[in-house]
Amino acid sequence: MARTMNPAEVKAPTGYETISLRTLTPHMGAEVGGVDLSRPPEPGQLAEIRRAWAEWQVLVFRDQQLTREQHKAFGRHFGTLHVHPMNHSREGDPEILVVKTTGDSPYTAGDAWHADVTCDPIPPRASLLYVTETPEVGGGDTLFADMYLAHELLSDPMKEFLRGKVAVHDGGLPYVGNYGSTPPEGGYPRSEHPVVTRHPDTGRAVLNVNSGFTTRIRGLKPAESRAILKMLFDHVATTPRLWCRVGWEPGTLTLWDNYCTQHHAVWDYWPHSRYGERVSTLGEAPPQPY
Repeated sequence: MARTMNPAEVKAPTGYETISLRTLTPHMGAEVGGVDLSRPPEPGQLAEIRRAWAEWQVLVFRDQQLTREQHKAFGRHFGTLHVHPMNHSREGDPEILVVKTTGDSPYTAGDAWHADVTCDPIPPRASLLYVTETPEVGGGDTLFADMYLAHELLSDPMKEFLRGKVAVHDGGLPYVGNYGSTPPEGGYPRSEHPVVTRHPDTGRAVLNVNSGFTTRIRGLKPAESRAILKMLFDHVATTPRLWCRVGWEPGTLTLWDNYCTQHHAVWDYWPHSRYGERVSTLGEAPPQPY
């Protein structure tokens, strides 16, 4: 198991032989060189990519030319491909989530801090977004937040208060409330997950509530739940120390660990367009408490 550094330590990408890394911040995010994702990686290179993913959480691969099948094949190295709940009413490949924004779009997907599809009983573990069109005027970056560090920066009394708490994650919040989509029969998924989880690979504590899906903390009065969640959402949204920023170029694929990051797609390019496609993979079990 790859060791993930404590946020207080100085991190540097060392010991890689088949890939190169250029870090985006001292604690999260790295651009990966020396990889052609259109071809199956050799076992040694795949092991180094997985190690870098564990250590840096967000990996950026530039200058890639991928078909959908090649995109999906790379994703399968990280697990079984996930089918997005909103794809129930869309034509096309159910394992591909199209992320398209134009001047006519009423919204852009992901324009708020969130982790992907945490309403599912087993949320996606890995997400891989491949962008092929970017705004010619600039803009359209994605911010990522380190949820290991988000937990680490909380006070000890707050960590103790949150430990053992369970929160509700409801797919109706974004998919109906924000996007206005028609839910499937029985509605969109709704699940309960620990507020603080234990990462399945690193064993570290992760803050696991997000403004995209989390509606309440079970066991608290409504006003108490709203106040605590607002504080935690604001903590993520107003603490730049948590963030790294990925600037997209056509042919960029970014892989992130959905269990220990959140992200925010910045819609600062209207009326211009951006196009990408995402595949995600399932974890092996529901999130576990820390």
